[in-house]
Amino acid sequence: MRPVDPRLLRYARSTRGFLVLAVMLGAVVAALVIVQARLLSSVIVDVAQGRATLASVASVIAALAAVFLARALVSWIAEAAAYRTSAKAKAELRAEAMGHVLRLGPLGPAGRDPGAVAALVTRGVDALDAYFARYLPQLVLALIVPLAVLATVLGQDLLSALIIAVTLPLIPVFMILISLYTRSRVDRQWETLSRLSGHFLDLVSGLPTLKVFGRAKRQATAIRAMGERYRSTTMGVLRITFLSSFALELLASLSVALVAVTIGVRLAEGQVSFSVALFVLILAPEAYLPIRLVGQHFHAAAEGLGAAEEVFGLLQQEVPTGGTHMPPARPTIELDQVSVTYAGRENPALAPTSATLPAGSLIALVGASGGGKSTLLSVLLGFVAPTSGRVRLDGSSGQGVELGEVDLARWRRMLGWVPQHPQLVAPGHPWPDIREAVRLADPSVDDTRVERALADAGVLTEVQLMPDGLSTPVGAISAGQARRVALARALLTDPQILLLDEPTASLDGVSEEAVVEALRAARDAGRTVIVVAHRPAVVDAADIVVHVGRPPAPAVDEQRVATLMSRTAVTARDF
Repeated sequence: MRPVDPRLLRYARSTRGFLVLAVMLGAVVAALVIVQARLLSSVIVDVAQGRATLASVASVIAALAAVFLARALVSWIAEAAAYRTSAKAKAELRAEAMGHVLRLGPLGPAGRDPGAVAALVTRGVDALDAYFARYLPQLVLALIVPLAVLATVLGQDLLSALIIAVTLPLIPVFMILISLYTRSRVDRQWETLSRLSGHFLDLVSGLPTLKVFGRAKRQATAIRAMGERYRSTTMGVLRITFLSSFALELLASLSVALVAVTIGVRLAEGQVSFSVALFVLILAPEAYLPIRLVGQHFHAAAEGLGAAEEVFGLLQQEVPTGGTHMPPARPTIELDQVSVTYAGRENPALAPTSATLPAGSLIALVGASGGGKSTLLSVLLGFVAPTSGRVRLDGSSGQGVELGEVDLARWRRMLGWVPQHPQLVAPGHPWPDIREAVRLADPSVDDTRVERALADAGVLTEVQLMPDGLSTPVGAISAGQARRVALARALLTDPQILLLDEPTASLDGVSEEAVVEALRAARDAGRTVIVVAHRPAVVDAADIVVHVGRPPAPAVDEQRVATLMSRTAVTARDF
C-alpha cells in the first residue's frame, strides 16, 4: 500500500488542496516544536543555575504558553480541514465509482458480486475517514518535523545528530515490514466483508422462497458463521496493530535512550554544555514521535486504503466504447468462438460459443444455469468485451463489421432489451404508472405510441380493462403483466433486434403464452428476437436453438433432442 496513491489525487480532487495545506501546517508545527524546545530548555537552565527571577522568566513563560496555544490551534485547523477533506473526497470517490458502475452497463462491473460493490461504495469508502483525518496529516508531519529537528540538532551537537540520523530510518523499515505482513490480513478482512455482503444480499432477494420452503433459519446460521469469521479476521488485524505499535514504541524509546546516554556521559565529562544537552534531550523525542504515530495511524487507515484499492480496480475496468463504423441494417450476427473470462477468475463465464443468428429469426439460447447465456447477451449489448473470439455483424448487402468496431451508441439504438428482472421505473416518479414506465424508452412519444407498444406486447387489452388504464400504478399489476409492460417498453423504439433474458420466468401458463405470442409477432414483423429460455414453450416457438455452456444431460427424450437439433445452429457433436 503506497502512503499516498496518485490515483486518489486524480479521482478525489479535493485531496490536492488538502496536501498543500498539510505541508504548510507541517512546516509551522516543525517551527513551533523547535521554538518550544528552545524556550523550555532556556527556562529550565536558568532555574537550575539559580539565575532565574520571576521578572526574567515571565516573558519566556508567556512565549511558551503562546507556543502551546499555537500548536493547539494548528492541530485544530489541521483536523478540521482533514475531516472536511475526507467528506468531500469520499463524496467524489463514491460519485466516480457509481458513475463508472452506471457506464459499465446494466449488469454493473463484470465479474463482481453486486453485494460486494454495494459494500465497497458505502462501508468501504467510509473507512477512508481514518486515512484523511489521521494518517495523511501525520504522514506530512513525519516528513517535515524529523528533518527540521535533525537539522537543528546538527547545528548543536554532531554526535547526537548522527545517532538520530542512523536510528530514525529503522522505524520506517519496521513499518514497511509490518505493513507487508498486515496487507494480506487486511485483504482477507475486506474479502470476508465482501462475501458477507454478497451473501446477505442474495439472502434478502431469496427470502420469500426460503420462507416458503422453511430454510430461512438455516441461512441465519450461515450468516452467523460468516459474521464470526469476519470478527475473527478483524480481531487478527487489531492484534497486529497493537503488537506493531508496541514494537515501534520500543524502538523509538531505545533510540532516544541511546541519545540520552551518550549526551549524559559527555555532559559529565564536560564535552557539551548543559544548555545544549538539555535542548537536544527535549528535542530528540520530537524527531521520533511523528513517525511512530504514522505507524499507529496506518493500521487505522489500512481498511480504507484496502477499500480504495478495490475502488481503483473498479474504476480501471474499461468501458467498451466500440469504434466509429455504422452498424449494418438488419444484420446477421456471427459468433465465432466467443468466450468471456472475468479478471481474477479461472473458469470462463462464457465458454467458446459459435453460432449464426440470422436476421428476422426467433432464436432461443438454452443451457444450464450459469452457463453464460446472460453473459452472451451482455456481449451483444456491448457492455462486456469478449476475452477471445469475435462477434461479426453481416449486413444484407454483404458488407460486414465486427461488433467491437461499430459505434455502440448507434448499435444500442437498434436494440430492445428486457432483463431477467425488469424494473418498471421512471425518472422523478417513485411510484410510476404504466404510461410512465413504458415512456422511459422515449419520453417524447404520445399515448397512441404507448398503446401500440402495449398491443405489440400483448397486454393492451388487460391494461384497458383496468379502472385507471394507462394511469394504473405498476405496483398494482401482476408479474406477468409487468414482464409484458417491460417488453412494450423495449418495443416502443421499434428496435431491429430484441434481446430478452428469460421473459417467461415465474409466469403462469396464460401469461407465458401471451409473451410467446408477442415474441412470434415481433419475429413476424421482421425483428431478430434473441431469447434466453428455460421453458419448453419458448424453445418450441424458436426457429433456431443455440446451446450455450456445458451440454445438457443425456437423460432427455431422444425425439425432442432430434427436433431441437433439426433447428439448431450448432452441430450434433456439441450435444
